[in-house]
Amino acid sequence: MSDILTSTTKRPPEVISKVISRHLMPLLIGAYVLAFIDRSNIGMAKDRMEIDLGISATAYGIGAGLFFLTYACSEIPSNLIMHKVGARFWITRIMVTWGLLSAAMALVQGEWSFYILRMLLGIAEAGLFPGVMYFLTQWFVVKDRAKAIGVFLLGVVIANVIGAPLGGLLLTLDGLGGLHGWQWMFILEGLPACLLAIVVWKKLPNKPTQATFLTREEAEDLEARIAAEEQAGADAAGNSRLRDIIKDRQILLVVAIYFTHQVAVYSLSFFLPSIIGTYGTLTSIQIGLLTAVPWIFCGIGALTVPKLATTGSRSHKIATCTMVGIAAGFTLGAVGGPILGLIGFCLAAFNFFALQPILFTYPATRLSGKALAAGLAFVNTIGLTGGFVGPYVMGFVEEATGSKLNGLWFVAGMCTVGALLTLGLKMGTQDPGKAAVAAH
Repeated sequence: MSDILTSTTKRPPEVISKVISRHLMPLLIGAYVLAFIDRSNIGMAKDRMEIDLGISATAYGIGAGLFFLTYACSEIPSNLIMHKVGARFWITRIMVTWGLLSAAMALVQGEWSFYILRMLLGIAEAGLFPGVMYFLTQWFVVKDRAKAIGVFLLGVVIANVIGAPLGGLLLTLDGLGGLHGWQWMFILEGLPACLLAIVVWKKLPNKPTQATFLTREEAEDLEARIAAEEQAGADAAGNSRLRDIIKDRQILLVVAIYFTHQVAVYSLSFFLPSIIGTYGTLTSIQIGLLTAVPWIFCGIGALTVPKLATTGSRSHKIATCTMVGIAAGFTLGAVGGPILGLIGFCLAAFNFFALQPILFTYPATRLSGKALAAGLAFVNTIGLTGGFVGPYVMGFVEEATGSKLNGLWFVAGMCTVGALLTLGLKMGTQDPGKAAVAAH
């Protein structure tokens, strides 16, 4: 039996896009749900580990951020390997190693073992996000890409909506089998990644011409259209080599904006549970449920806003408005108290993934082939160091001032800078697909 459908009826591109989404996105989203839970669940464990192991707020912030340093250093090599060996094998490898290391967080004995395991987890998971970003460029044309990335980023939303309450529930296992609740949380949230890796290995095709849910004609036509788009964009920007990436001022601007964005995302991810803990006498389950609320709004933003970015001018306007919204949300969180503060965090979260898909569609309009794989990893590598800076500063300010809220001013300031930087983006006004169609 052939691996490719033999139907002679060629379906419209919009139908093919929906078919691809239906077959690929649940698996990719599932992987990212587990990845984000496993990288951010230390937020729920923060206060308990401080009590049980004596890990200070500053040390916690350092450990939370060290993940991103080793992650960032490993991303470009990881994406280049995936470009060579294929997404199926490489994503499977990533999932198995990060699942085992995440479960091994239960073995933490103090600050140094905490640091080491967080660094190893960063190396293990490196390449998943930029790898999926590159993978999606091989399956969706430019005009459909922001929507596809927005759907993929729902994994973060789902992870935070279910992860915080689940973490709070698992913390109640404290004492079972002689283990702390946070140890059970790391074990039971880490191992599922290894199980899902088996499904990825069996079900994920590397490219359209290997998919059983497309006809050969549909797959070949899709690959040809995507290749034409990439080549047209790379030719227009003059970027066809790896070294062209760091010379492209627009890509460097995207990196800088993404850096400020990641400062905000991971400051909220790692410190929101402890901030909500200051709102009153709450149980770990109640803190987990309240922590999930902003991420519900994050999901609404991811589903509604990126699909509006169908032209360069719209993308530019959305990028500016969303960065302003993030800055405003953190400012309100810093001054608003329990009710207005939570509203502010909801506002910031709503804009998180309204912006991120737009930023990651931009390199694909200026790079192609191996340079595109490296370029996407480069954007994520440098930008993601904001995931180290944000938690580190939040932890340092908390320990220095005794307030869990004062670090939010730093985040609001960084996002204000990010909003100003978006004004320099030149996204163009033409529908990104038209030039490629003409070139094809």
